[in-house]
Amino acid sequence: MKQSSKQNRKSSFRIGKVRGDLRGKIWYLTYQENGKRLRPRIGPDKDHARQMAAQINSQLESHTHSVFNFEPVQIDELQTRWLNHHEQVLRSSLQTIRRYRAATTHLINFVSEKGVASKTSQFQARHAEEFVHHLRTIKVAPNGHENSQKRPLLDKGIKYILQCCRSMFGYAIKRRHLSPYADNPFSCLDLDRIPIENAKVVSIFSPDQEKAFLEACDDWQFPIFLTLMLTGLRPGELTHLLLPDDLDLKTGMLYVRNKPHLGWQVKTRNEREIPLIDELRDVLKITVGDRHTGPVFLQRRYSSASAQPEINGQTEKQLEELLQQLVAQEEAISGKAINRSQWMKLSRTIWRDCGALKTDRIRTEFIRLTKRLELPHFTAPKSLRHLFATSLQDGNVDPLIRSELMGHSTSATNGASHGLGMTATYTHSRPETKRKQLTAVLSFRLAVQIAKLWHS
Repeated sequence: MKQSSKQNRKSSFRIGKVRGDLRGKIWYLTYQENGKRLRPRIGPDKDHARQMAAQINSQLESHTHSVFNFEPVQIDELQTRWLNHHEQVLRSSLQTIRRYRAATTHLINFVSEKGVASKTSQFQARHAEEFVHHLRTIKVAPNGHENSQKRPLLDKGIKYILQCCRSMFGYAIKRRHLSPYADNPFSCLDLDRIPIENAKVVSIFSPDQEKAFLEACDDWQFPIFLTLMLTGLRPGELTHLLLPDDLDLKTGMLYVRNKPHLGWQVKTRNEREIPLIDELRDVLKITVGDRHTGPVFLQRRYSSASAQPEINGQTEKQLEELLQQLVAQEEAISGKAINRSQWMKLSRTIWRDCGALKTDRIRTEFIRLTKRLELPHFTAPKSLRHLFATSLQDGNVDPLIRSELMGHSTSATNGASHGLGMTATYTHSRPETKRKQLTAVLSFRLAVQIAKLWHS
């Protein structure tokens, strides 16, 4: 009896709320935390087991999380949970979620190929550094198409991937998939100090190139690219303008509005109004003609009066009702509620059938024109937005008005990095002030002179 008691003392110990037990040659600790029984494996060293027991007991007594109170998961499972959080809780756009998935999949592939640190609790700062080295050795297709010519990742792409991974592990810390006392392994990389040395240069038209580009446009292309040049719209914003609410030709105002019930929203969710200079308004009057509903800019095949979109003469409210009918039909066929991706697919069907342009079509037309003009380095219509912003800068437009016209966030809640901070919250720009400054800036652009000739 005495020998058995002595044996038990050798094979177990207790420090406060924590008991240590020897099983075979390995020490385990047992304790209760938040109504949950935890039994972490420590190792063969009894002194180390006692030190850990003392540390955990101290944490329990001070009502802080113990070092073993977390749920390690596989990194691919972490990616799934993180993306679901963006999908179901934050309601990030599907395009943003696709970018996040593509970026963090590089980490999944790295872990799989190297066979290291497959769990969140195992991934350390040294693994993050190894991942950076890995990213600098791989090649990717710039547009994501499998048949495209591959090239090494640019610094900007590498930085974006690492920022996404840092956010994903930040989510892991909040959801206790890492030890309570572990740092975010990607925060140790000091990402803000990574230089961008080989980023793709953003090119903007010179005055002569702007003139040549517009003169090369046909009558269908001209209003589209002139509007991008003189309003700074994103191509996706232009393709989702609807009559009559988004374009008021009487007052000369263009409105960029979210349309969540039709499956589209502004990139930053910031709605805005943009004054139209007289020359652009005259061009748009011809483009719209006698139409009162539907997209402002129609597909090329509907540029003549002989062809009409499948859905014609419908207001925005009627388009929303048509989408609801499509959703109801799809759910009746499948017998279950459709998911968000399926809903977005149906909304794109509505936009297509009412004659709206695809954003990719604008890019295709832009590239065709620049190739014809022997300007192959101009590949993105977004450069016209850069041209607009540069014109505002050259014309010394008020910074607040510049931000509002571009649709950038100026709220103080988004931090002082936007340059306006709390001033933006208390400052309001009158429409007439915007119009005056915008007209003064754009009146000297060759695009405006060409627009006069095109209209006349």
